Amino acid sequence: MNELKQIKDFEDILGQEEAKKQLKSALMMGRHVILVGPPGVGKTTLAKNVAKLIKKGRFIRIQGSPDLNVEDLIGDIDPMKALKYGPTSIEAFTRGKIFKADKGVLFFDELNRCPEKLQNSLLQALEEKKVTIGSYDVDFDVDFIFIGSMNPEDFAGTEKLSEVLLDRFDMIYVSYPETLEIEKEITKTKGNKLDVKFPDLLLTNAILFVRLLRENKDLERVPSVRASLGLYERAQSNAVLNKNNEVSMEDIKEAIISVLAHRIRLKPGVKYLTNPNKFIERELNEFLNRRQDPTKTDSGDLP
Repeated sequence: MNELKQIKDFEDILGQEEAKKQLKSALMMGRHVILVGPPGVGKTTLAKNVAKLIKKGRFIRIQGSPDLNVEDLIGDIDPMKALKYGPTSIEAFTRGKIFKADKGVLFFDELNRCPEKLQNSLLQALEEKKVTIGSYDVDFDVDFIFIGSMNPEDFAGTEKLSEVLLDRFDMIYVSYPETLEIEKEITKTKGNKLDVKFPDLLLTNAILFVRLLRENKDLERVPSVRASLGLYERAQSNAVLNKNNEVSMEDIKEAIISVLAHRIRLKPGVKYLTNPNKFIERELNEFLNRRQDPTKTDSGDLP
């Protein structure tokens, strides 16, 4: 853990200054943490950077799922080995995924998609540095950093984390990029590029439109940064297919429904009046009209 005291910055992460500070503070004291935030805000990237920063190559990722069971995580008695060595012998025990993270980082992605029984199987490893299997103890040196991630509890398919488990963690909240410029930089850095020009004003408008949707009072689910990446990439590919060497607004419009409609959820009072496709089309037309009329402005981070 001494290496953590040398942490200066998460160089691969653009923005998220408060989350990075909180994470560094927790890690310096060897605290287990859960990163909380909507999809596509960089929770996994933050966790991977911890492995780089402490210079330990072992980064074990466990994908949370309702199908994941305790035996997958902790391990189980192998029947064939039990016949050979005896059912209570150490040799009969086949270690699970958690043991692979020794002296590294264990990243448990979407922890709150797992059933409570599996969540509780983590308690002893986190608290006592060992796991009890059957009638014997398997000592497990918990020289790893546990980083969990979870979506907000109102997301579909999530389970409520038990208070006993939550008591073992510090919670760090990760949100959308703080400014439009940061999101533009993320998009250009992370997105795939084709040999076409993407005018800066068009890219600004595309990402600003996504950011304004996050503030829309009619939406209960809003698009993530992956939506910005999607528009960036699909607008380029549309330009190539349309035999243009520069992205146009028409290229963006052609991609907008495919990229955005399934990433939003209308509030109950709105979804009976329209559907996501029509909603996106309407919002885009209103947005473009405002951008073309100098007497009207958009809220937030209008450049």
